[in-house]
Amino acid sequence: MDIKVLGIALGKTVCSLAGLDVAGAAVFRKRIQRHRLMDFLIGLPPCIVAMEACGGAHYIGQTRGGSIC
Repeated sequence: MDIKVLGIALGKTVCSLAGLDVAGAAVFRKRIQRHRLMDFLIGLPPCIVAMEACGGAHYIGQTRGGSIC
């Protein structure tokens, strides 16, 4: 699985994830519990992570240090 862009829709308890390849085709779709999201992101190879603008996205961005994960 070669994910170049990961889109995350943040929910209160469950997040929806969609991974895209270089061509923009969906290669990955998953729902994950919010408290497991950071462990999942740490296990990914470097990619662009796109999240909706909300307080949760700001917190996750700070937790990752604003780096590309």
